[in-house]
Amino acid sequence: MTRQPSMFDDLVDAPSLGPVAPERHHLTRGAWLDHLPGWVRGSEAVLDVLLGIDWRAERRVMYDNEVDTPRLLRWYGGAERLPHDVLTEARIRLSDHYAAELGEPFVTAGMCLYRDGRDSVAWHGDTKGRSATADTMVAIVSFGAPRPLLLRPRGGGASLRFPVGHGDLVVMGGSCQRTWEHCVPKTARPVGPRVSVQFRPVGVA
Repeated sequence: MTRQPSMFDDLVDAPSLGPVAPERHHLTRGAWLDHLPGWVRGSEAVLDVLLGIDWRAERRVMYDNEVDTPRLLRWYGGAERLPHDVLTEARIRLSDHYAAELGEPFVTAGMCLYRDGRDSVAWHGDTKGRSATADTMVAIVSFGAPRPLLLRPRGGGASLRFPVGHGDLVVMGGSCQRTWEHCVPKTARPVGPRVSVQFRPVGVA
């Protein structure tokens, strides 16, 4: 896998977090997205650890055929130790920052490994569980080569594009999971691995 390290990682001694001060993008129908590039400093060291965890391949049914899911997955419950201390700190900091809006902490951590440009995730909303009927939040911290995160209104419409990688933070909130969709498309250009870490409250998937 081709690696494209961040030029800023050489300037820090160990992974750390910057202030939680994202820019908020108000969407439609009560949805919003917060974006904070480079929140995790020294993100390449975290990526090195994440690439070595026990990733799992899954299968899914598509058009009556069972196919490989085009990315590797790992899910951590709230009682399970996360593979890097900066992730534990990130979950605490995000829970504190969004406490007034969310009303509960982030607990679980779902992780996806996009090995190269052939790995992707199709248009979807995280609408399993409570997010199918209630406003909630999903906080995503990305490590590795930037990949575009696209968002569009559910039912179709113009899409928004946010390149995410190298310690970037994206938080989707309000009605975003019900009224908007997001995806990470495939790309034919050479691109290194990216790990997406998704923090969610209990009962949101």
